[in-house]
Amino acid sequence: MAQQGKKLLVCNCEGTMPLDAKALAKALGEDIHIHRQLCRAEIANFENAAAKGDRLIVCCTQEAPLFAETVEEGPHETDLTFTNIRERAGWSAEAKGATAKIAALIAEAALDIPDSRTSALVSEGRVLVYGRGESAIDAAKQLSSRLDATVLLARADDVLPPSVTEVALFKGVISAAKGHFGAYEVTVDDWAPPRPSSRSRLEFDIPKDGVELAYDIILDISGREPLFPAPEKRDGYFRPDPGNPAAVQKALFEIADLIGEFEKPIYVNFDANLCAHSRSGITGCTRCLDNCPTSAISPAGDVVSIDQYICAGCGHCASVCPTGAASYATPPGETLFQRLRTLLGAYRDAGGERPVILVHDVHRGDEMVNMMGRFGRGLPARVLPFAVNEVTQIGFDFLSTAFAFGAERLLLLTTPRNRGEIDGLEQQVGLIEAALAGLGYGSGRIGIIDAEDPEAVSDQLYGLETVSPIPASDFLPMGGKRT
Repeated sequence: MAQQGKKLLVCNCEGTMPLDAKALAKALGEDIHIHRQLCRAEIANFENAAAKGDRLIVCCTQEAPLFAETVEEGPHETDLTFTNIRERAGWSAEAKGATAKIAALIAEAALDIPDSRTSALVSEGRVLVYGRGESAIDAAKQLSSRLDATVLLARADDVLPPSVTEVALFKGVISAAKGHFGAYEVTVDDWAPPRPSSRSRLEFDIPKDGVELAYDIILDISGREPLFPAPEKRDGYFRPDPGNPAAVQKALFEIADLIGEFEKPIYVNFDANLCAHSRSGITGCTRCLDNCPTSAISPAGDVVSIDQYICAGCGHCASVCPTGAASYATPPGETLFQRLRTLLGAYRDAGGERPVILVHDVHRGDEMVNMMGRFGRGLPARVLPFAVNEVTQIGFDFLSTAFAFGAERLLLLTTPRNRGEIDGLEQQVGLIEAALAGLGYGSGRIGIIDAEDPEAVSDQLYGLETVSPIPASDFLPMGGKRT
């Protein structure tokens, strides 16, 4: 069968999902064949479909690498899309009643999502290892076979002079740092090279302050305060716990491959004509400046400037921007609205009732949903998972659109990486709560779930109280936040 011109391949994963072929065919509007073991015993069916050059939707993400490899070895290039109906619907205590949900997930997967814009970052492999003692020198030596490593010792007490100088070595303390992956600049005080005559321990020349140096990557195992705000979000800046050898080793493995040209998503589009930061020297709006965790946004006269190379994609600025000057671009344009319309419309057309949208990120949130399906009750049949790059990118425009399309509730699943950074999201939740109450739909339809335990999340989802439905409307979402 075909969805948006794409051939659909469905598998019940060795009978572990109670898929009803007739009910699903009725929901999708076309005949359907349900495989039992598409990735093994019935792989020939996939190969035959791929050999025809059909655009394919495969309802399996676990074996996506196998299917992709099969296409690569075949005679034709084939456009492959994968969607997970197993952990998100089929492995559930309510799986027998999830036909409408599965149809909605398939309809959403059939959409053609445009690629996000990217910018190029170049690393020449210049890495600064900032640390203390022999451990910093050993880390630099490990990297030196692939990268141009330099050691900066914040503390050099009782360090033995190397018998052979394998890496550049200095002492000093970083007093300032700026830049991004591929273009870091540090200012070092108390900087000095070692004396070549050092005998029983390293001795250094007369130190200098204010020495400026440039690197592509920084490994910070100094144990001092981080060089940047939200250090875990700064590409090319690694700050593992120096007391955790496994964490340091993991960072070294990642750093070793950071040479060459890399593509970084452009997370935010910015229209300076809509920016309300300042006029005539009088500051107006500072919402994006107040909420950006990485300090990627700075004042630039009457507007602000967003450094796309520092931006980590959290989406706070787009969420809280009142004019739409900052808009989220991963995925681009109106893609999220199109997905909402398709998901909720297909669910409703297939007979689904009382839909609950569960917004989660594609990292920890995806893992949480998968764990609920594998080890617990899974998602309730009426809970429709909606993956985004970052939950904190969600704003009033998305929330209001979801309810306009008929969502009864909307829940936002945050993770530990969001803690301390959801003030902007809470503001947007407060706005939509006030709007819904003013329209007569009451309060309590939207909430933020902050839980690390999949079972606790599951209990909240299955324990949702019934509220009156919101009439669903259908429209083509167009324009930006202001329209």
